[in-house]
Amino acid sequence: MTRRFAALAALAVMCAGVELVAGRGMSPGVVWDVVNGGGDATARHIFFQLRLPRLLVSLGAGACLAVAGLVLQSALRNPLAGPEVTGVTPGAVLGAVTATALGLAGWDSPLAVVLAACTGGCAGAALLWLLAGRGRGDPAQTAVHGVLVSAVLGGLTAMVLLVEPGELGSVVQWLVGTTEGRVWQHWHLLWPWALVWGAGAWLLAGPLTLLRCGDDIALTAGLSVRPARTLALLCAVALTAGAVAAVGALGFVGLLVPHLAVAVFGADLRVSLPGAALVGAVVVCGADAAAQLSSRLPAPPGLDSGRFTLPVGALTACLGAALLLVVVRRTPSRTF
Repeated sequence: MTRRFAALAALAVMCAGVELVAGRGMSPGVVWDVVNGGGDATARHIFFQLRLPRLLVSLGAGACLAVAGLVLQSALRNPLAGPEVTGVTPGAVLGAVTATALGLAGWDSPLAVVLAACTGGCAGAALLWLLAGRGRGDPAQTAVHGVLVSAVLGGLTAMVLLVEPGELGSVVQWLVGTTEGRVWQHWHLLWPWALVWGAGAWLLAGPLTLLRCGDDIALTAGLSVRPARTLALLCAVALTAGAVAAVGALGFVGLLVPHLAVAVFGADLRVSLPGAALVGAVVVCGADAAAQLSSRLPAPPGLDSGRFTLPVGALTACLGAALLLVVVRRTPSRTF
């Protein structure tokens, strides 16, 4: 396990290095000069005020989504459960877009956007909690109600777009997910939130491992199933809200990274939860590096090359959809 963690840590460092030199505006040589204390004021500003916080936010958001996905899949005993099943992702998008449309927040005020997204995400989770009612501890009912809540919140987001069509760009950024334009304020808001709720999820590793084995076995072992599942879902909701508030709805990260983590680190969640955080950070960081490298490619005919930037959420969605098909075809009836 130590060698596996070391290998993933080395891969994370490599992806981080690629991301720092991948974007336009600075050549790798200029980046190297800045790292060694040189470079002009513009280069130092781009590196320290734009690229470095973007890197940290991508690492933190990937870790949050991966841990949230593993917690959900363990608590609900559903290998296809993801953060979207809680209604938090569409709720956070709705909160951010609504606040922007009302003029209460904007991309130039990260704190206001993050607070609006967190509020929307918590509201989505609360709506799921109310609809689930007495059956909120049942995995199947929670998943079904989560899909319904997500559909309702997505419809409300579409209504906001109809009322304020000028917010189309904001809606697309939140729905697809992007790390572009992230600054230190985003990171300072994300890391304490991720640390607190990530530690809470790790403290629930024992109960979650029992929940993966089934409610009957968990009850036999003396676990209070409903409170344990409720606390686990609360951690997943909080981690998802923090990630979505920072980078938007990155598709499939919370759904597929847990499968990779369990395959690499095993079913002991005391090990696989930190492993999932590291794998999620590597996946999002690597995808963001690939997205920035794509900005160096020639733009398609008819498209302004200065605006040709592939959002990281588009890459995670395309790759995630392909991997999801593989998972479903190989394990069509898997329920843990």
